[in-house]
Amino acid sequence: MRSDKHKAKRKWPKVVGIIALLLLLGGGAYAYSIYHSLNKTVETMSEKIDRPKSEKRIEEVKFDKKHPFSVLLLGVDERSGDRGRSDTMIVVTVNPHEKTTKMLSIPRDTRVEIVGKGFDDKINHAYAFGGVEMAMDSVEQFLDIPIDYYAKINMEGFKDIVNAVGGVTVNNDFTFTYSGHTFNEGSISLNGDEALLYSRMRKLDPRGDFGRQARQRQVIQAVIKEGASVSSLWNYGDIFGAIGENVKTNLTLDEMVDIQKNYKSATKDIKQSQIAGSGTMISNGSQDIYYYIVPEAERQKVQSELKDHLDLNE
Repeated sequence: MRSDKHKAKRKWPKVVGIIALLLLLGGGAYAYSIYHSLNKTVETMSEKIDRPKSEKRIEEVKFDKKHPFSVLLLGVDERSGDRGRSDTMIVVTVNPHEKTTKMLSIPRDTRVEIVGKGFDDKINHAYAFGGVEMAMDSVEQFLDIPIDYYAKINMEGFKDIVNAVGGVTVNNDFTFTYSGHTFNEGSISLNGDEALLYSRMRKLDPRGDFGRQARQRQVIQAVIKEGASVSSLWNYGDIFGAIGENVKTNLTLDEMVDIQKNYKSATKDIKQSQIAGSGTMISNGSQDIYYYIVPEAERQKVQSELKDHLDLNE
């Protein structure tokens, strides 16, 4: 009855390509001396997609004009012969005029229209059905904003990136023990394996999946802070190596350099949020399936906030 839900629960959460993207925003092109190393990394990361410019965009995004833009971050569990599912989905909007970046987590079980399939299903199934393109189209339809770019990260790559920046420090809300490791309340330092466990825990958190999403965003922000620090200048080889091996994006090197040049101030104020709703079981013929339902009023509220941040309501 709930086999699909329980199977999904056992999967590790994936903290996504925002790690790579915002590392590059915050300090990607550190100096000309590492430009060629960055170039090689971006070549490895580059993955073009067969998707036209969003119809929700009247004017194409131009970084030299400091247009606000959006990125869909996907955490995926890719296996041989199976592209897997995007069990972590975060929409990032960047506004250089307000000097803010917003991160919106979308619960993986959110029931939405799967664009290209003609039926409603869990939003994380869009990637399994049609890859990055279908995931972007379905999120775009759900939020009614243009999704300009994407970045996805392999599950195992998360801990490599955390280790490459020398670990992270986070402020834990409450003490819990998970997979044999105790995470104390307060400020704690985490290596890659610990950070993955910290952002994986779900059942022990009274907030459920929302608590896990909050810890994911917390770790992401900590990685951004560490990656953009002066000390990381001495470790750029490991950082670029971890990113290049585990992250894919349709951003080009020139675009990343333009972002670093024109949007860096926006990464200093990162606001986190999640979309409100409730879980329910819905019959699907022979079985009941768990879905996360977002009320239409909440969806419209989130849509309006995102459009404001992207300067689309002007």
